Amino acid sequence: MIDTIFSVFAFVLGTVVGSFLNVVIYRLPLNLSVNEPKRSFCPHCKTQIPFYQNIPLLSWLLLGGKCAKCKTPISFRYFLVELLTGCLFLGIWLLCLHHEQLALVLPFWILASLLIAASFIDLDHFIIPDEITIGGTAAGLVLSFLIPSMMGMESHLMGFVWSLIGALVGFGLLWGVVEVGKLAFGRLKLEFEQPTPFTWTRHGDDADLAVGEEKMLWSDIFSRESDLLIVEAEEVVIDGTQPVTESPLRFHYDRLLGGEAPILLDTISTITGKVRKMVVPREAMGFGDVKFIACIGAFLGWKAVLFSIAAASCIGSLVGILLTVTGQRDRSGRIPFGPYLALGAILWIFVGPALIDAYLNWIGPAALPEGQ
Repeated sequence: MIDTIFSVFAFVLGTVVGSFLNVVIYRLPLNLSVNEPKRSFCPHCKTQIPFYQNIPLLSWLLLGGKCAKCKTPISFRYFLVELLTGCLFLGIWLLCLHHEQLALVLPFWILASLLIAASFIDLDHFIIPDEITIGGTAAGLVLSFLIPSMMGMESHLMGFVWSLIGALVGFGLLWGVVEVGKLAFGRLKLEFEQPTPFTWTRHGDDADLAVGEEKMLWSDIFSRESDLLIVEAEEVVIDGTQPVTESPLRFHYDRLLGGEAPILLDTISTITGKVRKMVVPREAMGFGDVKFIACIGAFLGWKAVLFSIAAASCIGSLVGILLTVTGQRDRSGRIPFGPYLALGAILWIFVGPALIDAYLNWIGPAALPEGQ
C-alpha cells in the first residue's frame, strides 16, 4: 500500500514539474524570466492563467486544448511534456525501488527534468541554453559528491572525481567530433540551375537570408568568427542604390569582404541579387551538444557517455535517413542532436547496463567443450 502511495506521488510530482518545464521551455530561449510573471500565461493572448485552470494534464483535457479566454488552440506539446515527465518520474521511482537505491531518485529526477527541457528547446530553437548544460554539469558534480553511489562509489571524494571524469570524457569526445567534423564537412556547396533571387535583410543585430523560397537566419549560418559564406552572384545591389560588381561575395558574420575595405553589415539594410553558387559554412554538431553530454557524464559517468553517444548516433542516423527518404529534410540538413543524446541517457538509466551485458554475452567466445 505504501509503495502505491509513493508511486502515485511520484507521477503527480512529475506532472507538476512538467508544468514548470513548459515554462522553462517557452521562456528560457526568449530570455524571459521563469519567475516573472509567476503564473503561466497563454502564449497567444498573454492572459495569465489562474491556478484552477493550470492543473497538470487535467486542465488541457478539460479545456479541449484551448485557452479559456481567447479560445486559441494550445499546443499538445504542453500536455505531452507533463505526461512524459510524470511517466519518467514514476519509472525512475520504480527502478530505484526495485534496485533498493532510493538515494538515486532525486538526482535522476533532476537529470530527467534537464533532459526534457533541453530536448524540447533544441527541437524548437536548435540551441541548448547554458543554464541547462553548464548548470546541469555543476549540479551533477555537486550531487555526485553528496551521493557518491551515483558513480557506484562510497567515498564522497571519489564520487566527485568520477563525476568529473564523466563530464570531461563527454566534453572531450564530442569536442573532438565537432573539430574533425568541421575539417571534413565544414562547407556545404550549393549550385542552382538558374540564377536564383536572394535577399539579405537586416533586423536589429541579426538578419534574414532568403534564397528562392528558402529562408535562413543569418546567425544560424555562422558558428565561428572565422566562418566564411561565399556567394557567386550577379545583379547585386546594396540598399537599392549601390551596385556591386565584384564576385564572388565573401561574408563574415558582421562584414562583407572585398574592395579597398570591408563593408560593415550593421551599416546596411538590404542586399539583393541573383545567386548561382553558394558555399555555406556548417558544423558537424552544435557546441551546445558538447556541453550537454558533459552534463550527462557528470550525472551518469563515463560509461553512460559512451552509451549515450552511440545510441544517439544510431537513432539520429535512422531518423535522418527517414527524413531524407520522405523528403522532409531541408537543404541545410540541420537535425537537433540534443534529443537523441537525452534519449540515449534515458535508455542508459533504465536498460543500458543490461543491454551492454547482453551484447557482450552475444559477441563473447563460445564456451569450449568440457575437457579442453
